[in-house]
Amino acid sequence: MKETLIQADDSITLWGIIIIWASVSIFLEQRYSWASKVTGAIIALVGAMALSNFGIIPTESPVYDAVWSVIVPLAIPLLLFHVNLKKIWKESSRLLLIFLLSSIGTVAGTIIAFFTLRNHIPFLDQLSGIFGASYIGGGVNFAAMAAKFETPGEIISAAVVADNLMMALLFIILMMIPALHFIRKGYPTPHVEEVEKNQSDDDKTLAESFWKRKEVSLKDKALSIGTAFFLVIVSLKIAEFFAGIIPSGEEASFFNNLLNGIIGDQYLVLTTLTFVALAVFPNYFSGLNGSQEIGTYLIHIFFVVIGIPASITLIVQTAPLLLVFAFIIVAINLTLSLIFGKLFRMSLEEILLASNANIGGPTTAAAFAIAKGWRQLVGPILIVGTLGYIIGNYIGTFLAVWFGTLM
Repeated sequence: MKETLIQADDSITLWGIIIIWASVSIFLEQRYSWASKVTGAIIALVGAMALSNFGIIPTESPVYDAVWSVIVPLAIPLLLFHVNLKKIWKESSRLLLIFLLSSIGTVAGTIIAFFTLRNHIPFLDQLSGIFGASYIGGGVNFAAMAAKFETPGEIISAAVVADNLMMALLFIILMMIPALHFIRKGYPTPHVEEVEKNQSDDDKTLAESFWKRKEVSLKDKALSIGTAFFLVIVSLKIAEFFAGIIPSGEEASFFNNLLNGIIGDQYLVLTTLTFVALAVFPNYFSGLNGSQEIGTYLIHIFFVVIGIPASITLIVQTAPLLLVFAFIIVAINLTLSLIFGKLFRMSLEEILLASNANIGGPTTAAAFAIAKGWRQLVGPILIVGTLGYIIGNYIGTFLAVWFGTLM
């Protein structure tokens, strides 16, 4: 790791930089019309990329790991406390279809990328399996497949850097697509229109109108955060228990892998547990003001951390062709997702979230939905996106074995 102005173990300074920049991105989004159109999430992400690429902050730190392990799980229930459960099942079924169709885009992209670059990148059969699995289920599958194939460490390191930069670029593209009128006019956009409908006629930006001031008490904040922590802890313990007793991996049966992927996954258990709590105690959760604001603030912290590892210098120095490889897969995934979505009359929001869930996993897709204000899609995309954890490794393994015979 190269020397930076702020060291990786300077926890208080790194936490301060992350939180301050997340706060600045929200302020800009609500203060200036240009920033509202760009969105605070992109401002948070691009600013973080600049900080790391100019050598101010390191690309790796235990602080960033804490954001993934604590901040992200905490944000999910906070944002689900006010969802409409009646819409969940309808949205989930539609998202499931476009998610599976988007997965076809990943497979097609991986095949095209492999045959385009197989003579230029070493271990591309294994990397194709790793990226194929990762771009259907997310980073969880990347780690699992890298361990499975025992790919050389320097190759994996370069692939991680390429993946991080590609993910950052993808988030920027996905965030900007709903603002492109020539794309938007070809698809229904009910969730975008709902957000825009909340904008008043005064000089406030869209974001400021959407997040208008409301009455929030100390008790609201205490109960929101306390309840969210309780749900996170219980779901983590439940997931750890089942993940420990249910066999998984290459030697386990399909049923055991499926069961482990469902009830051994913290995010799926957390989402399910939150939905159960919402159904059993609807009056309690409907009275908690401020939970959405707290959760959204935490998600902006997450977007800062997403941008930090995207080191442009490092990818140029290590393996620029790997970025091209990843770009081909992502470009074809997004293109086919838009085509399939058009054929099946899906909304633009559903298409973008499905593509995001494939490439970045359900957690980043939920963060995307939250950042755009599409709250009713947060729960469904978390549920549907978790399917990628299960099917991604099987598809990745198939691709790697097939390509291995061609190398």
